[in-house]
Amino acid sequence: MERNNLYPIFLKTAQLHILIVGGGNVAEEKLTFLTKSSPDAKVTMVSPMFRETTRQLAANFKVELIIDTYHEKYLKGKHIVVATTDVPEVNVEVYNHCRALDKLVNVADNPPYCDFYMGGIVTKGNVKIAISTNGKSPTTAKRLRQFFEDVIPEDITKMVQNLNNYRKTIKGDFEQKVDKMNEITQKLIEKV
Repeated sequence: MERNNLYPIFLKTAQLHILIVGGGNVAEEKLTFLTKSSPDAKVTMVSPMFRETTRQLAANFKVELIIDTYHEKYLKGKHIVVATTDVPEVNVEVYNHCRALDKLVNVADNPPYCDFYMGGIVTKGNVKIAISTNGKSPTTAKRLRQFFEDVIPEDITKMVQNLNNYRKTIKGDFEQKVDKMNEITQKLIEKV
């Protein structure tokens, strides 16, 4: 049976600089999901043209738009790169430049040219769940995201804060604290 061997991480995008190469529908989709999940993300987009809706979205966030064709110089100072152009040769060029410079890169809809995938994300207050299908089915990730958005209660942040406050009062070493927190939260997964 095939396994998903991806390692999930949560990035502090305000401390990183992200480059999106492209200005069409896919670029706008990537920017939309990025700014929805991380409104403080630092993003630069480079493309010969941008959709009007992309311009409007960029104006509401920390997004710099550069009207130009892709050039390797735009990678300077960037940590993460997403290539979304409709010219496969340009996307491969972006990938090769990123590999040579040790930058993380995602070429949209081209898994062999991806260091990471941008999965489905569910956010409710302080709780964030990332969903990956190993790059195989964005539709499945979308449906799972919709499911979790429905079942996770809106007041989950209150529970997280209460458990955090309680955790601070527990005495003992790390293992004892973990055991106590596990005992208290066990009721959350027990079937009624």
